[in-house]
This record gives sequence, C-alpha cells and structure tokens, in this order.
Amino acid sequence: MVMPDARHRDRRNAVLGSVVFLALAPGVVAGVVPGLITGWEVEERLPGALRALGFALVLVSAGFLLHAFGRFAIEGLGTPAPVAPTRRLVVGGVYRFVRNPMYLAVVGAVAGQALVFGSLELVVYGAVVACAFVAFVRLYEEPTLRAEYGAEYDAYRAAVPGWIPRLTPSNVPEHPV
Repeated sequence: MVMPDARHRDRRNAVLGSVVFLALAPGVVAGVVPGLITGWEVEERLPGALRALGFALVLVSAGFLLHAFGRFAIEGLGTPAPVAPTRRLVVGGVYRFVRNPMYLAVVGAVAGQALVFGSLELVVYGAVVACAFVAFVRLYEEPTLRAEYGAEYDAYRAAVPGWIPRLTPSNVPEHPV
C-alpha cells in the first residue's frame, strides 16, 4: 500500500522534527550535562558490577527513549516538542505500560551514568531532573492533553499509570500506524 503524498510528508516531517528535538532536549539533559558534570571520568573505586549495571541501564533507557520518540512520529504524526505536538494521542507501544516513558528513560539514563561514573553529583542532578519532569507533567502536560483529547485522555489516564509501569499492557485501543 502506497501512502498518499501528504501523509508521507507529514510522517517524514514528524520523524525529522522528533530527531531534532531528541538531540536538543534528551541529548542535552541526558548527554551533554552529565558529561559536563563528570568530565567523562570514571571513579575507579566503584565495583565493576555496578558500572556494568549502570551501562545496562543507559542502554535500556536509550532503547525506550528511541521507541517512545518513534511512536510520537509514526503513531501521533508529531513530535514531543510542545511547538509541534502530535495530532493523535499516543497510546501504543511502551505507552500501553506507562504514560511518561520518555521522562523515565531520561532519568534512567542519568541514573545509569551515575553508576557508570560513580558520581554522586549525577544522582543529585537526576533527582532535580525527575522533580522538574513531574512538575512539568502536572502543571502543563496533563492539563494540555486533557484540553486537547478530553474523554480519550481521561480513559487513557485511568488505564495507564503515569510513573510506575504496568506489568501487562493496558487494553486502551491503539491507533493504526
């Protein structure tokens, strides 16, 4: 099946916009700032098993982040950036387990780096980032989604937890991609 030109263009623009936002937001918060804090220097006294756990957490977090960004572009036909939001409420993929996988992935990547580098400063930074994310979600994102999607968002919010993932996927119907 060939996509109509307008829909193909919309998807392409959503993917490109998401890639740019990925580099600017999570790339800075979970990449540039941790590098500035640690100087990319590993604390050698930290047990290797903890560093390995941290590295695994960074990799898993990166995978979830990329998946979540992809869902915004492909399913939602938009980006996570407030200036170019999705056209549809994104409820598929990892969003069937938790409403805020991007924020959790970024905090997970910072926490993983705290273990890799043995950095208490990154632990504190990660806690500040987590608090900022929760405040942003409560004060801006949830009211905006409720205003935009109404009952669809309310049903999704009732079925899927915000911060602690479900063990099984929700039964909220996914949009076709």
